[in-house]
Amino acid sequence: MTPLYKKYLDVEGDFLSYDDFQKNYRLKKIERFNFAYDVVDEIAKAEPSREALCWTDANKSEKRISFGEMKELSDKCANMLLSLGLKKGDYVLVILKRHWEFWPLLMGMHKLGVIAIPATHLLMSHDIVYRCNAANVKAIFCSAMSQVSSEIDKVRGEIKSVDNYVLFRSEEKREGWLDFNSLLSSASASFEKPVGADYPCDSDTMLLYFTSGTTGMPKMVQHNYLYPLGHIITAVYWQQVIDGGLHFTISETGWMKSVWGKLYGQWLAGSSVFVYDFDKFVPSEILSHMQDYHVTTFCCPPTMYRFILQEDFSKYDLSYLKHCTVAGEPLPPEVASDWKKRTGIELHEAFGQTELTVTLGTFPWMKVCPGSMGKPSPGFDVDLVDENGQSLPAGVNGEIAVRTHHGTPIGMFTGYYKDDAYTSKVWHDGLYRTGDIAYRDEWGYYWYVSRADDVIKSSGYRIGPFEVESALLEHPAVLETAITGVPDALRGQVVKATIVLKAGYEPSDALKKELQDYVKHATAPYKYPRIIEFTDALPKTISGKIRRVELRQKDETAVKEAE
Repeated sequence: MTPLYKKYLDVEGDFLSYDDFQKNYRLKKIERFNFAYDVVDEIAKAEPSREALCWTDANKSEKRISFGEMKELSDKCANMLLSLGLKKGDYVLVILKRHWEFWPLLMGMHKLGVIAIPATHLLMSHDIVYRCNAANVKAIFCSAMSQVSSEIDKVRGEIKSVDNYVLFRSEEKREGWLDFNSLLSSASASFEKPVGADYPCDSDTMLLYFTSGTTGMPKMVQHNYLYPLGHIITAVYWQQVIDGGLHFTISETGWMKSVWGKLYGQWLAGSSVFVYDFDKFVPSEILSHMQDYHVTTFCCPPTMYRFILQEDFSKYDLSYLKHCTVAGEPLPPEVASDWKKRTGIELHEAFGQTELTVTLGTFPWMKVCPGSMGKPSPGFDVDLVDENGQSLPAGVNGEIAVRTHHGTPIGMFTGYYKDDAYTSKVWHDGLYRTGDIAYRDEWGYYWYVSRADDVIKSSGYRIGPFEVESALLEHPAVLETAITGVPDALRGQVVKATIVLKAGYEPSDALKKELQDYVKHATAPYKYPRIIEFTDALPKTISGKIRRVELRQKDETAVKEAE
């Protein structure tokens, strides 16, 4: 069958250039859309045997699910949700690692109108309490193959709204938990589609994700039922997935990246989704699975590419691999160069947020500029603005913003749940501020600088952490680093590097001097870190992002105490 995404495009033929894509890409006006019914069930009706999911784990277990099976499983999941008393508009926390059950459960939620809150298994007890109480969660679906279920048990008395706790992959019954397999096996495979007010409408909330919390408590990001259509651009024009191919995005189901790369756009484009259910990231195993399962398109963060590149590629046959993408953090150009040398494939970078889909991207007709996020996606009126919301010229650092005077792009969030004040703070007068700083070159490519809160102002210079961090990471002694600004009476702020050393290197004044000189020669001399502190670990969010705000607060406190 023809990939279903074409059904929703209001354009004839293929695009001939980026300009053609930017000007003429349009989605049809859709009166009602529900991904579970209009994509999964439609494919199941036309091609029930077409593969939807190819799943395996570290124990070499394997499960392949066709769209026909996905429809049946999702119908059973919808009936199971009903049996638990869940209904349209209820919020449910879903903590399933990379288990194959995530996909039919999510589709069952979409069919019923239950709002899914995917979350990582790395949550601790206080994270669970915060999320459940903030979102008035009615049920928790959780994997037994992690410590998070024990963390939940510790704080049940602090959670007031949850009626049902459902456990997956449990070898024995546990007090206070329902068993998912038992519930699913007893559920009917015949689900009656809701009608009227009970049917999920486009404006209803479909998904709720918590932000990373790099600068404060995580915010609750709402997406409606049109959100999956925003990922046509993600899968078709950025990841360039193949109809009948197999796409592999490395992401746990608790992160937004999972629905970017393991579900909506890929199925709309006709690609099967590959899932490797692992606990420990082992680069050699990633390459082996890409070889053995004939992965055709691939996406992961720059850090993972860096580790994968430490392997001997001559041991693997990656001839099926046709296209590779990267996102999640800025891409060091040397990683892109090394990947191309090893595979012959260029890395296509993009920029987006939990609040957005692909907002800037490197698309098929564009020259790849390693380190650049690319150019604006169709439908996104992207600009770089100053503090007053005024547009800035090429070459000047500014905040990435989306202008919404003429309408909100499909795929953009609808606001922060229960936080109108913060929604209005970042999105008002037709302008949404992303909080990310970049500059635009004369050819229209965007280049990442830093988060707005992370910019360092020293002696009249504005310094973004990423360039200094990239320089330091090229030094053989540096495993990880975070660049922050420390208050200084003379310069306003000075650049500080907090560094985790690789095994075999020891902190010393001589090494500090060597690293400072290294940065002076690798980038502009005024950017070098005047202060270097060695540490065993950097403070991070549960998603692995460095909490520079915590480092800044520590230094500000130290300065005040010294005064």
